[in-house]
Amino acid sequence: MKNSIKKLCVFCGSGLGNSLEFIRKAQDLGTLLANSGITLVYGGGNVGLMGELAQTVLEHGGSTIGVIPKKIHDMIGHLDLQDPGLSEIHVVEDMHVRKRMMYDLSDGFVILPGGIGTLEEFFEVFTWYQLGYHFKPIGMLNVDNYFDRLNSFLEHMVCQGFLSHKHHDMLLVEECPKLLVERLLNHEVVYIDKLEC
Repeated sequence: MKNSIKKLCVFCGSGLGNSLEFIRKAQDLGTLLANSGITLVYGGGNVGLMGELAQTVLEHGGSTIGVIPKKIHDMIGHLDLQDPGLSEIHVVEDMHVRKRMMYDLSDGFVILPGGIGTLEEFFEVFTWYQLGYHFKPIGMLNVDNYFDRLNSFLEHMVCQGFLSHKHHDMLLVEECPKLLVERLLNHEVVYIDKLEC
């Protein structure tokens, strides 16, 4: 069964990183989502790559849904770091509720360069897919080789018997936003029983 992606959740950094390519690819993805009529679901801030992504979506006439914990909302509100132009914003109780809502709202997931929080969100949604809690495609935009070492470690996990190659292959990795979104749209959803791998 192929996917109908109307809302795409993107995990990415609240910082910009050290490469201008990170910003360019975030903007390219934002333009692509807006032009494709795909709503962006993201963390709700107006800083770093998440801010670049959301602003680009909005500037090209697209829709965005921000989900932000109350603690962070209150903390950044007086600093004017929350995006004022969001199509929709949800202020929730905590990080757990935030992630659950982001997952429930979305038809697929993409990870862009980011830090610990970005990786934590990615690994949780990847784990949920592996365990059959959802059947939504997961993509990784490997900008400027940012995720090369992570991908090498995932391959190491396969070699060491802690991750099946079938589950590893569920992760779609591309350097080009357009190719990645095309793969997400054409991904065949298949449940692979973890106990049978």
